[in-house]
Amino acid sequence: MDYSTLLWTVAVSFVLAVIISPLFIPLLRKMKFGQRVRDDGPQSHLKKTGTPTMGGIIIVVALTLAFLKFADRGPEFWAILVACLGFGLVGFLDDYIKIAFKRSLGLTARQKLVGQLLFSLLFCYMLYDMGHSTDISFPGASWSLELGWGYYVLVVIIFFAASNAVNFTDGLDGLLSGTSALAFGAYAIIAMEALQSDAAIFSAAMIGAVLGFLMFNKHPAKIFMGDTGSLAIGGGIAAVAILTKTELLLIIIGGVFVIEMLSVIIQVASFKTRGKRVFKMSPIHHHFELSGWSEWRIVTTFWFIGLLLAVAGLILYKGL
Repeated sequence: MDYSTLLWTVAVSFVLAVIISPLFIPLLRKMKFGQRVRDDGPQSHLKKTGTPTMGGIIIVVALTLAFLKFADRGPEFWAILVACLGFGLVGFLDDYIKIAFKRSLGLTARQKLVGQLLFSLLFCYMLYDMGHSTDISFPGASWSLELGWGYYVLVVIIFFAASNAVNFTDGLDGLLSGTSALAFGAYAIIAMEALQSDAAIFSAAMIGAVLGFLMFNKHPAKIFMGDTGSLAIGGGIAAVAILTKTELLLIIIGGVFVIEMLSVIIQVASFKTRGKRVFKMSPIHHHFELSGWSEWRIVTTFWFIGLLLAVAGLILYKGL
């Protein structure tokens, strides 16, 4: 496999998403699958009420078809599908409950936890079955640490952290679509270097799918991806990081997601311990929104940060 195959995968996935989106959006409107905006969020978001959601289905369908077309379908292929589609299914159920029962919150925290744990453990079993190494390497260092069975605990933690961090990032038009494309761009290159062809093809398929979706998700968004998309993206990027043995490098490449998650943790911890908020609102993109930044300015700034972090991750991977 060479880089031309990756480009073809991106192109096919992109075209599929662009074709599916205008067909799917009217269907969602007809079914009244519209976004319900939380009352405690930024007031400027209330105008987004009713915008079709569950657009993550478009991303999942486009990337899966492209993935099936170009992948080698080795053991890694099935592991990636379990992670991406499994977490996407949890997100789909969450979105559906929100819409069907007309409430801003879908699955309970415990239900979502059980669903994520189930697919994380299934992925761990598949890693064990394929003889995946249980050591971890440190970015920029020439040594590694053998974790034994503790590695599988780390894998579960990575899935929980990645999926929830990515989910927190999905709060502004085009924000997650753009940042995830950049992160998967770095991982497509890393997977090629690591001779993980299926992980490389998956990353390329995800790039095309989210960029195609971005054509309709950019401000003002005609459709939102919902948890169906964000959890599928989170599960997918965790799987690729694990399969390419760059588990800790995900902290750098997915740095925007990490920042978003940390802002929520800091906000909650500060309020519970001191009764004070650090940010005007979390995740942090809402802080900038309430500080007077336009939605487009926040999104493009985060995209730029995502680009810098993706490049930094590649540099660390190369050991330069």
